[in-house]
Amino acid sequence: MNRDIALRVMRAADTSVPRPTLYLLNGAEDGLDANGTEVSWETRTDLVDFMADQDANVVTVLDGRYTYYTDWQSDDPMLGRNKWTTFLTRELPPVLDSALNASGRNAIVGVSMSATSALALAEAAPGLYASVGSFSGCAQTGTDPGRRYLQAVVLSGGGNPWNIWGLDDSPAWLANDPSTPANLEKLRGTDLHIAAGTGANPAAAGGGQVGASSTALESTVETCTRALQSELSTANIPATFDYLPGGGHNWPSWQADFHTAWPGIARTLGI
Repeated sequence: MNRDIALRVMRAADTSVPRPTLYLLNGAEDGLDANGTEVSWETRTDLVDFMADQDANVVTVLDGRYTYYTDWQSDDPMLGRNKWTTFLTRELPPVLDSALNASGRNAIVGVSMSATSALALAEAAPGLYASVGSFSGCAQTGTDPGRRYLQAVVLSGGGNPWNIWGLDDSPAWLANDPSTPANLEKLRGTDLHIAAGTGANPAAAGGGQVGASSTALESTVETCTRALQSELSTANIPATFDYLPGGGHNWPSWQADFHTAWPGIARTLGI
């Protein structure tokens, strides 16, 4: 992409031997804004304390707002050049493996917008990410209403969603949909942890999007998540699904999702 990408890196508790790496992606509105204000896993959850004694490197990507962390077909006047699939599957991992003396075994976790991205990135490079966490996402990006949801997210950031994969009738939309049978097959053998809130209510804990907007968003992604569960079941691809009672589209819910998923992710990483 010919620009600097901001990352936040936490080293494994014990670096005497090579350790695995956990990649974390933020939501559409998160990361670093134009004023340098950070909204991320580190600032909105207990990640720093939770991972302090874990033998895993943690890398949070602070750039990429509203981009869905994918390779866009065209440069965007507002969001620039976006080649995130290339960056997160081909460019960054080998650099960090060398810089951190890492083991080469990786996991990736995303929330909201990037929950979809985490699945797609694992499909783009089968085997690179041994474990995937996808919390409060909508994987069906090639068909409506999931496609409209993606387009609305990009438009909210001032971007043109048709710069991603072309017009709505372009075959690239379905080709990049993580939920199609052909793409789901690329996840076979990957440790999958997929979560959404159920029965979301405006009284959910504060942080992120709360109240009516949180409830509406999480109701939508719960529908998407249950559809994904059915699609994976039909394909006979194992996955762990967790529905957080009263969970909203917000960081407290995603912190709870991560706490639930981490033991399984850690086992897959050999921790």
